[in-house]
Amino acid sequence: MTTASNRRAFAALTAPSVAAELGERSVLCLPLGSIEQHGPHLPLDTDTVIAERFAHRLAAHSAGRHDLWVGPAIPYGLSPEHAGAPGTITLDLHLYATLITTLVAEYIRSTGVGSVLLVNGHGGNRGVLEAVVHQLRHSHGVTTCVLHPASLAASRVPIGSELPEVHAGVLETALMLALEPDRVRLDLLPSEAFPDPGRRRSIGHLVLDRGATWPWSSDDPELAADGVIGGDPRNATPELGHRLLAAALDASTHVLDRIHRATSRGTSQSLRRHHAPHA
Repeated sequence: MTTASNRRAFAALTAPSVAAELGERSVLCLPLGSIEQHGPHLPLDTDTVIAERFAHRLAAHSAGRHDLWVGPAIPYGLSPEHAGAPGTITLDLHLYATLITTLVAEYIRSTGVGSVLLVNGHGGNRGVLEAVVHQLRHSHGVTTCVLHPASLAASRVPIGSELPEVHAGVLETALMLALEPDRVRLDLLPSEAFPDPGRRRSIGHLVLDRGATWPWSSDDPELAADGVIGGDPRNATPELGHRLLAAALDASTHVLDRIHRATSRGTSQSLRRHHAPHA
């Protein structure tokens, strides 16, 4: 990571500078990733790289309007759908929820920040994080939100994928080509043509259908080829990756503005309570 992208790294601060730099209007960004298979061509920490690099870019991108600080990435997540593949490390559901809530509580205690933005790089974390943000708001009274950079980007940039982008396909490969191209090994992909367009129906029913939830797996041949659930990664380009990142950054503006408004309201209410005359 370059020095420029490290300027908003929470862990790079000294203890005395935390109190000087961070306050109730600051936003603590916590990148959340995973260690799991990403096909034969992407590293196990792909989701972590995407979350961490995007969080730092977001902090730099919004520096003129918002005070974002990026904590160290959490590299482990919920990955039971990939547990059949070598190298995948998945946490227990209760342990993961406890880990995130405990860490956020500690950041709030030690910094006094009024907002926490969880930057999530792994789709498998999404379900539990939706419940966690409610719990954090209820327990600590802070503004909380989960940001999903890949989803933000995919909804705004045409990808040209043959199949829905779920895992290790064109979308994630393009992002990694933009962020860490030296770690993308397209030469390790099988020479035969894929993906099979016939998988579209199964992906829709087992993974994407909002009306039914199934415990799907990336080693299911109905869904995946070599762990890839999506379009042919060889169609990904660095240029597409940069467009996706730019779109996600732009789309994050309304999220940060909403966080700012919510935090400002909370601060104003807190001040009014603090200065209200006692009966």
